[in-house]
Amino acid sequence: MSDQPNQGQSWERTVEVPRQDVPPGSDVPLGPAPFRRGVAQVGPRPAPTETFPAAGDHGPADSGWPGAHHDDQHRPRMPLSYHMAQLRLGSEWSIVGGLFAFVCWGIWAISARGDLTSPVVTFVLTLFVAVGVFALSRLLGRVVLERQLGRVRRTAKGAHLATAVFLFGVGIAYLRQTEWVMGIWNWFGSQF
Repeated sequence: MSDQPNQGQSWERTVEVPRQDVPPGSDVPLGPAPFRRGVAQVGPRPAPTETFPAAGDHGPADSGWPGAHHDDQHRPRMPLSYHMAQLRLGSEWSIVGGLFAFVCWGIWAISARGDLTSPVVTFVLTLFVAVGVFALSRLLGRVVLERQLGRVRRTAKGAHLATAVFLFGVGIAYLRQTEWVMGIWNWFGSQF
């Protein structure tokens, strides 16, 4: 039997260790090998047998053939709750941008003094476009950061920031269409 244990072999063994008497005034026990409770004797590690390809060698993962191994296939699938928590990180940017766009839209809609059907439809379409900006930002992040650069994204802060910038731009566009706001802006600009 070799020194290397079989993988199927059980590690649960009880070994009787004879008690070694220590002479008075001596720290070293008598006997062939000192035994201390709670300290395991560890032998040297065997040399690794795995070989690594040299630079420039291409394996099946680099071939592009169907069935080739890719890193995405070997990563464990994360539960939906993990992905939802990841999407929530950074959502304060989108919320602030959405509130700014909503307030600016409200000022524009009230200033129009007419039927609110058209302004409501306009704002709903704006929100759909903002969701599209968020989805496009996430897709670009997946393609560029994860696939091309091999980085792992742990939050959605970049996509939320892009969505917030879009919503701030929409809010400013609503304000620029409001006559009295532009009048105040022009007056303020002429004073300085």
